[in-house]
Amino acid sequence: MEQGIEGTDIFVVDIKVSAANAIKVVLDADSGLSIDKCVAISRQVEHNLDRDAEDFSLEVTSFGLTQPLKLKRQYIKNTGRNLIIRLTDGSALKGKLVNVDDNILHLEKTLTKKEIKEGVDAAFTVDIEDVKEAKVEISFK
Repeated sequence: MEQGIEGTDIFVVDIKVSAANAIKVVLDADSGLSIDKCVAISRQVEHNLDRDAEDFSLEVTSFGLTQPLKLKRQYIKNTGRNLIIRLTDGSALKGKLVNVDDNILHLEKTLTKKEIKEGVDAAFTVDIEDVKEAKVEISFK
């Protein structure tokens, strides 16, 4: 599979193989991922597997908007977007991802008028290690 994505901005997010040899490959790309690219990579992966030696099913799919982010590269790709983050301690945060530095997420929250008057700082940071789940907030504006 690496041959099919080498030299592109496509990267592997996840690979799962079930006990019944159902293979699921989840891909993402910095510039977006078309169905045609998924089909081409699926064909290449299938070409490199031997159905005579082992029966399998193969699904190559793109990362979905509703799925939680898994890789640092996905955070970088989503810089400028609002994230909804659940931390390992059970708390939840929401903010616009401004930057990713090492393993630190730099975010800004939208302040209320009261918070602005009180001088609350909109900027905050989160260590990626402390993130249980982070999703991009879907906006229809």
